[in-house]
Parts: sequence; C-alpha cells; structure tokens
Amino acid sequence: MRNLIALFACSLAISTASANDPPPAAAHAAASHGASKPAAAEAAKEPAPASAKPSAKAAAAQALSEADAEAELSAKIAARLALMRANQAARLAAAAKARKVAVTRREAVAAITQPAPVRPFHSDHWSYEGETGPANWGKINSAWSKCDTGTRQSPIDLRDGMKVDLEQITFDYKPSGFSVVDNGHTVQVTVGGGNFLTVQNRSYELMQFHFHRPSEERVNGKGFEMVVHMVHKDPEGKLAVLAVLLERGKGNNMIQTVWNNLPLEKLDVVNPNVVLDVAEMLPQRRDYFTFMGSLTTPPCNEGVLWLVMKQPMQASPAQMALFSRMYPLNARPIQSSAGRMIKESN
Repeated sequence: MRNLIALFACSLAISTASANDPPPAAAHAAASHGASKPAAAEAAKEPAPASAKPSAKAAAAQALSEADAEAELSAKIAARLALMRANQAARLAAAAKARKVAVTRREAVAAITQPAPVRPFHSDHWSYEGETGPANWGKINSAWSKCDTGTRQSPIDLRDGMKVDLEQITFDYKPSGFSVVDNGHTVQVTVGGGNFLTVQNRSYELMQFHFHRPSEERVNGKGFEMVVHMVHKDPEGKLAVLAVLLERGKGNNMIQTVWNNLPLEKLDVVNPNVVLDVAEMLPQRRDYFTFMGSLTTPPCNEGVLWLVMKQPMQASPAQMALFSRMYPLNARPIQSSAGRMIKESN
C-alpha cells in the first residue's frame, strides 16, 4: 500500500513538472536553470527508497509473529498431549485399583460362603457322630488314612453274591474264661485261648467279640437290629471276622452272661468267675457270605476275611434294650463294594 502511494506521488510530480516547462523560445533562457530541474526531479524521487524500509520491517515483524504463533501452538499441543497421557494413566490406575478391589471382594465373599473345613488335628479319639465321626476318621489321624482312601472297606451291603459250594466252616469253640470292658465304643468281651475256626485251610483263634447297633452289614438292603463281630487271628497275624446277625426273639444265654457282668464304669475291666460258651452264639445252619474287607473301626485296616452267617440268631427285646441304653448307635455306614467279589453258600 505504501508503494502505491509513493508511485502515485511520483506520477503527480512528473505531471506537474511537464505543465511548468517553458515554450521552445524560452528554452535557452531556461537552460541556465537546467541544473536546478534535475535536482528537483531527484528530490521528488527520493521518498521512494524510504517507502521500502517499512515493508522489510513489516515482513520481519510478520515472520516473528508467525514464529511466535507456531511456538505457542506447539506448546498448546504438547500441553494437550501431556494432559491426555496423564488422564490415560489415571484411568489405567483406576481400572487396576478397581480390579484389585473386585478380586479382594470376591475372595472375601468366597471366604464367607465356603463351608469351614474340618479342622486338621491329630487325635486318637473317634466316635460315630460329629467331627470325630466316620466321615472324618481318615482325617483326624494319619494312621487311619485307609478309612478314607481304602478300596476294600467294610461293612457292605451283601447283594448279588455268587452262589457256590463254599466249604463248611469248622468251629472248635469250648467254654472259656473271659473279661468284659466297656471301651467307650462298644461292649467288648475277650475270651481265653483255645477257641478256633478253620476255613480255606487256615485256622484262626478267637481273640474277642463285640456288639454293634444296628447291624453294620446288610443283606440285599435289609438291616438287622444288632450284630456280633467275633474277631479271629491266625499265626501270621491275618484276621478273620465272623459276623452273627441278631433279630428280636428269644433270649440268648451267652449274651445274658455278658450283660450280667457289665462293668459299672467305662474302661473298667470285669473278670468273672464263670465261663462263657461262645458256641451258643452260632446258628444251626452254617451257610454264610464271604468277601475281603476291612476293620469297621479305625484304623480300618484292609485284608480282613469276612464270614457273615446267613441265618440270624435271636436276642430278647430286653437284652437289646439294655445295649441300646448304652449305645443307641455305634455302626459305621455302608461302604462301597467297589466291584469286589462276594460269594455265598448255595
């Protein structure tokens, strides 16, 4: 714009000078003044270079302004990026904290809702109910692990047996001295030596017998009111248990002899002055079931030969009621047969 103004001023000056030129006749007269005219023209032309100086300054100022604007924009962009990064980091930290809180909450809820595990402790005490009952026998003492992990545990439900011609069991029982103890789990009778049974070409000596209510064994799903377990041992230490099922009926002389000599306190031992004829506990028919099983109380050791008489014996209601006052329930639940072979007499 300034250049235009300067150009316009120059044009105006030239036009004015042309109008003031003298006629040809006076040209010579004016020659003497020729030296002053170029000076005037030069004077009129001098402002033109001055007009270029403001233009350079403006360009420099504009360039500086653009650089400042670019720097300011870069600074704003950098600040914006820093803010975005800070927000993203804050969101990630908040998400991680939320996940941690959620995990902690789930763990707390799981701890509340999960059933309390059986307390791990070592004990020699067991029972037929509660924390020390059959379901926990294998947990309260490591020596009793077979109660949980065994595959040949007793008792079982005797069904689908293979009917074969089993050899007869040979009994060699005679009247013997005995002792009675209430051991806290049952009434146990220890008999004098010399009472044997023989089966499968092995002889086993009767060590003790005891009672369970109800019967631990079942026959085709049927249970009985009581059972007597007669525990035998051979010279190698192997066990054979003869089980005699009991049902209500007439009184049993052998059972009554035991009841007559019960101790007054648990763990006290009574040694009567009379003898006991354990043969009175045997049924007339000697048919039986047989299978391999375990002890039905801790430590639940396996490898026990079981012989369960098919014909039950009788005991009077009063005899059964007396035992039920002492032990209303002292039977281990039925265990899995686990596909084992069960034989029974034809």
